Amino acid sequence: MILPSGSVPTNKHLVDLVEQVKPHIRRLVEDSNLMKMWISFMIPKIEDGNNFGVSVQEDTLAEVQSVESEAAAFFDQISRYFISRGKLVSKVAKYPHIDDYRRAVQELDEKEYLSLWLVMSEIRNRYCALHDIVLKNLDKIKKPRTSNATESLY
Repeated sequence: MILPSGSVPTNKHLVDLVEQVKPHIRRLVEDSNLMKMWISFMIPKIEDGNNFGVSVQEDTLAEVQSVESEAAAFFDQISRYFISRGKLVSKVAKYPHIDDYRRAVQELDEKEYLSLWLVMSEIRNRYCALHDIVLKNLDKIKKPRTSNATESLY
């Protein structure tokens, strides 16, 4: 990694991969935000009595909020990679005779490749988990309280 032109290119393969992963992250954030709003609007006013369905809604809502937060953190992870890489490359420019800095750039790139693979796996897993929790609790999410109080006894 010699810097005769003064410019160090980014890792093109990783940049291309980041550009493929980002839309999936954005979509997960948007989908979880929409689901969060839908569940929030389905929660009825606070009343005494059978609130089991409401607690199911609240638990589901907490899971959806967790997914949204985690997906937003994926964006932060990507920007942290480029900041870290930039710092390492500047060290390479400052100390071109130290091979460990050059190796650190390669290691960071490999680590980011693995991280992006993990991000895509997590996106898949989170979609599956959201599908599962909503499907299993759809009746309670849509109608948390029964209209007839005796129904809940049997």
